[in-house]
Amino acid sequence: MTSAARPTSRRYPHADRQDLVEELHGLPVSDPYRWLEDAHAPATRRWSDEQQALYEAERARWPGLRCWEEQVAALTAVDRASPPRSRGGRLFWLRQDAGQEHPVLMVREPGPGGAGRVLLDPHALDPSGRTVLDAWQPSLEGDLLACQLSRNGTENSELRVIDVATGRTVDGPVDRVRKSSVGWLPGGRAFYYVRRLDPRLNPGEEHYHRRVWLHRLGTAPDADALVFGEGREKTQFYSVTVTADGRWLAIRATPGTGRRSDVYLADLTAGPPERPLLRPVQEGLPAATRLHVVPGTGPQDPLWLRTDHGAPRGRVVAVRPADLHLGPRAWREVIPERPDATLTHLTVLSGPGPGRGAGRSLAVAAWSCRTVAEVTVHDLADGTRLATAALPGTGAVGDFSPGPYGSYEACFTYTDFVTPPQVLRIDARTGRVTRWDHGPGPAPKAGGAHTRQITFPSRDGTAVGMFVISPTGRPDVPRPLLLTGYGGFGQIMSPRYRAQVLAWVRAGGVFAWAGLRGGGEEGERWHLAGSGEHKQNTFDDFAAAADHLLASGWSEPGRIAVMGTSNGGLLVGAALTQRPGKYAAVVCRAPLLDMVRYERSGLGPSWVPEYGSARDPGQLRTLLGYSPYHRVTPGTAYPAVLLTASDGDTRTDPLHARKMCAALQHATTGPAPVLLRLEHGVGHGARSVSRAIALEAECLAFVAHQVGLPAPQGRDGDTP
Repeated sequence: MTSAARPTSRRYPHADRQDLVEELHGLPVSDPYRWLEDAHAPATRRWSDEQQALYEAERARWPGLRCWEEQVAALTAVDRASPPRSRGGRLFWLRQDAGQEHPVLMVREPGPGGAGRVLLDPHALDPSGRTVLDAWQPSLEGDLLACQLSRNGTENSELRVIDVATGRTVDGPVDRVRKSSVGWLPGGRAFYYVRRLDPRLNPGEEHYHRRVWLHRLGTAPDADALVFGEGREKTQFYSVTVTADGRWLAIRATPGTGRRSDVYLADLTAGPPERPLLRPVQEGLPAATRLHVVPGTGPQDPLWLRTDHGAPRGRVVAVRPADLHLGPRAWREVIPERPDATLTHLTVLSGPGPGRGAGRSLAVAAWSCRTVAEVTVHDLADGTRLATAALPGTGAVGDFSPGPYGSYEACFTYTDFVTPPQVLRIDARTGRVTRWDHGPGPAPKAGGAHTRQITFPSRDGTAVGMFVISPTGRPDVPRPLLLTGYGGFGQIMSPRYRAQVLAWVRAGGVFAWAGLRGGGEEGERWHLAGSGEHKQNTFDDFAAAADHLLASGWSEPGRIAVMGTSNGGLLVGAALTQRPGKYAAVVCRAPLLDMVRYERSGLGPSWVPEYGSARDPGQLRTLLGYSPYHRVTPGTAYPAVLLTASDGDTRTDPLHARKMCAALQHATTGPAPVLLRLEHGVGHGARSVSRAIALEAECLAFVAHQVGLPAPQGRDGDTP
């Protein structure tokens, strides 16, 4: 072992640098800080405690941190709600009033005078704020509710069933679930759900080996009937749905986070629910497909698929249950692929409702057109577009929540960079959009920020889109710039309300939001162009975004910073190690950074469809070529770096941040700090509002200190 060199005047905690080199597929792979993978080892604990002390000392010197906290808190303090779910005449939804630490689950009783009441409040269950409501699903009759709660950010939930009238727990807990979908059977005495096998059966693989089970209330979970998943890959994810009439069970299986899916359908009238006769709707095709079945569907009636099979941007096809054995050749295209937009969400509305549309099946579809949402209504008899909804602005919409069968109404969320999320309702018979009555009142649009959508060429000439949010909407003077992106898993970087964006812009900075290859901004081909062997395209797009912003006068050298989370943490880690001189500061949150060993921790094996595997010689070369941890080069003047991680993160293990921090602190010759912020009792995503505010404010204060952006004014008008 050798002692970590300290080429700068800043004293970093000591970290042994091991002479550990492995040969993988003929390639030498160095891993000097592997010992930091063990979070519980005394040496790791000591080192982590010293890093936290260093971070707190540095944080105390950032000017205006209190003002950043106040600004982020003020912009976060808006009322929010989720679209309601209708069951048995009751409405269920999440509500989070300004200042509440967590959303609470609400229920509204049937009848015109029914008032909403709190059904479940995670903060009341755990005032520490460490308990999170991960998922919930009311029974078809609305008298029972399956809820899933986890602690300390682990997302390892326990499922319980509560009586909606009394709030009393009537079944559970059922462990080893993780945001499982729940498909209730009529009568509320049983449901399908997803649960992992006992970890003792597969030591070290406790996050995997999921199965679909049938659980009957009042029975022990270990007596549940195994329905689906035996013999499939350990990383498979499953989702289950049951139609409101209880006839049809649908199961969707995906290979980890891969986009491909297998879809199965069972007619529950044809046999006992413990042994449903599942028939493939789609199996073995390199396509993502979702099934939409409405109550009342018979074997000769159509059901609908939202699919990218033969249509990378997505389309809608119809098929009868009786024809499933024919596969895609029996599919009838209803809504064709659009050349200018990607299909992102779909709901099918049908029933005997009165007025226009009665007796017909109508679809409400959401599209992403150059990353901006569009909502359309279609007649599913032939796909005719009946209406295009008027949205409040240029923004994004969430998934649809249909109303009661026959209502022809659905609710969804809308947001953009200056508009907090709001719940809207669309009537498919008219295409009219209104605000949902029980959601938060209209919040004023946040001032002091203007959005501009631009396009720039990447390294290979590919046109890439980006939103630029600034105080004036134009590059009037060079300003401190904060650039972010994601570029992975087919996710779309659509406009959305973020307190960090508005706080930065109100302080006088420019915030850029790039839609890189690897995302879903232009459909599945765009995703594939930035994944696997093509992952470098994502990093090239990001570097080109920075170059374009500098060349266009939005900022200037020495005043540009980058920030990314999770896969976005990998993105900025690559930006840091491939072009360290381009950026003044880097914030790398909950990141993946050791791409040679990422499969060995967290949910890593689930991401092989996205990144590839080090077990494959060719894929190892690709991974090693951009793996940020392995590209850290001693003797390099790295910019200021803040790595953040959480000890409850079961997706991206904090080991990535620890190893990268040690490597950078050893390597850098520059004066800028390399810091690690390790948070306890939270995980990858959901956390209490106060903790989220603290994280965002500290990241902004760190970056602002490095690029020279004064803090926003505090309540007293001062900017200390």
